Amino acid sequence: MKLAIRPLLLTCAILWGGTVLLCGLANMQWPPYGEGFLQLIDSIYPGYHADGSIRNVIVGALYGMVDGAVGGLVFGLLYNFLTSKCCCHGECSTEQK
Repeated sequence: MKLAIRPLLLTCAILWGGTVLLCGLANMQWPPYGEGFLQLIDSIYPGYHADGSIRNVIVGALYGMVDGAVGGLVFGLLYNFLTSKCCCHGECSTEQK
């Protein structure tokens, strides 16, 4: 079974971008919330700073969407490549053995 790349890419982009967005918004409302996570994101994404401003929350969410999309793309392509090369669970025909 192969994965559909575009839906996987969009799903990962929405989930990861949404995670960064929600954590940033929660940190704006309750300042100590997610500080360690946001500092980690700060160290990875250039131009993002975990200072609690709405601009940086949006920048972090956009970076998260791009990062999630790339991660979903790589995961889907690698999964599809490996499933085409691997014979699993006895589903191979005799010609592939």
